[in-house]
Formats: sequence, structure tokens, C-alpha cells
Amino acid sequence: MAQAVPVLDFHQLNVIYNEGEPNQVHALNNVSAKVYPGEFISIIGPSGCGKSTLLHTLDGLNRPSAGKIYIDGVEVNGPGGDRAMVFQDFALMPWHTVFDNIAFGLRLERKSKSEIQEKVMHYIRMVGLDGFESKYPHQLSGGMKQRVGIARAFAVEPKILLMDEPFSAIDEQTREIMQEEVLKLMLHEKKTVIFITHSIDEAVFLSNRIFLMSVRPGRIVEELTIDIPYPRTLETKLLPEYQDYKSQVWNHLKGEVKRQYQRGEA
Repeated sequence: MAQAVPVLDFHQLNVIYNEGEPNQVHALNNVSAKVYPGEFISIIGPSGCGKSTLLHTLDGLNRPSAGKIYIDGVEVNGPGGDRAMVFQDFALMPWHTVFDNIAFGLRLERKSKSEIQEKVMHYIRMVGLDGFESKYPHQLSGGMKQRVGIARAFAVEPKILLMDEPFSAIDEQTREIMQEEVLKLMLHEKKTVIFITHSIDEAVFLSNRIFLMSVRPGRIVEELTIDIPYPRTLETKLLPEYQDYKSQVWNHLKGEVKRQYQRGEA
């Protein structure tokens, strides 16, 4: 995507857990990339390569051992309202209704009651949960719970949406429906998305670009541009070029997993 100014720019990020201790783990090694407004970036790599560590570092939950993160040219030194996270385990508050879960971040920001009402109901409609605003998480299916998590993240209107394997806990049929719905939301709301997944199919279907990571310590070793126009539907997956992109990602992963086996880490 030919944009002049990146919304997210990170340079030579290193993350070392328990640094200086016998059980030290070098999770990320000199990770750098630029992400432009409105892009959908998927990050994919072998298990344990540091995908979630990278996402949590970008969110400000982890402090890098070295390196810098900039959003719109301003250095990031911790969590902020310009980013929102969607977790794989839904992370809903069971004592709150759908409405109150989505409103949570807006109340922390001390938005007015009228603004909260307007925004929450807007995103409830956007994710197809009309009529469920008074329900509690235990009354919802897995797919519906994840819709609440997505609506909650969109409601605070972040510049960057960070998604950590958000569909891994739902069934395959619901997962495919959610992929289409997230794309519609992303395009409608013009959001920049960083998305972690283990699924090659999911990465190719959703992304403008895919960042391919190495075995630990994780590095971005290749960036693959998915040159298939939006909007995409499930029929997109039948295109020959779609299958070609899947093969490219699989060949990368296969090579990295072999390296893991050779090192005795898989």
C-alpha cells in the first residue's frame, strides 16, 4: 500500500525475558517494520517464534529490551488509547452484559452517557448483536462472545487494532463467517489491523501484507504482499492466485518448522 507516512513504525525490537538469568529467553531479535493507515497485516510463523510477544510489545504490555516503537511519529512507552487488543479467549467480564462489556473502555475514558449509548449501539448493530445487549457472556455462543470483544475494541476508536488469534476458540464454520465480518468492519471503519494467526488460509484471506517470522528468537524474515482486491468473499479462496499465496506461506513455514526440529525445539 503506497502511503507516505506509516501509522506504526518499529525499529530493531529486542525482547529478552529474564535477562541475565540462567533461564533467559531471547524472544525477539531486531524486529523492524512499517505499517500504513488502513492496512491489514497478519503475522505468521512457527509456534514459539514470538508472534504474541511482538503484539503485546506493540500494545505496550511488554517493554522491549531494546528498540523503538512509534505511532504517527510519537514514541510509544506503554499502553495507550491509540491501540486496542482483541484476545483469543474473549476476555469478557462475566458479570457485565453485552452492552456493559462494550461500554467498558468508553466509561474509563469518561465519555458522556449519550455518547456511550450511541457508540455502543452502533457497534452492536455492526457486529450483528441487535437484541442481545442485555445478555450475559454465559448466554452467548463462542462466536457471539468474540463479536462482543471486537465491538469493544472498535468502540474506543483506536488507530490500531491488535488481534491475537481472535478466532482460534471458535468452530471452523463460525470462523469463516467472522473473517468476512472483520474485513467488512475494517473497511467500513478504515482501521489499521495487526493480526496474529496460525492459519495460513486466514492470513491470506484477510491481509494486505503478511509478515513471515523465523524461529526463536523471532525476526520478520519476509513480507508478502497479497495482491487480491477487497472486498473479498469466500469465493476468493477459489482463485488460483489465492492458492499460490497459500503455497508461498506454507513453504516458508515448512522451512522454519524443519529448523525447529533440527534444533530440538519442536
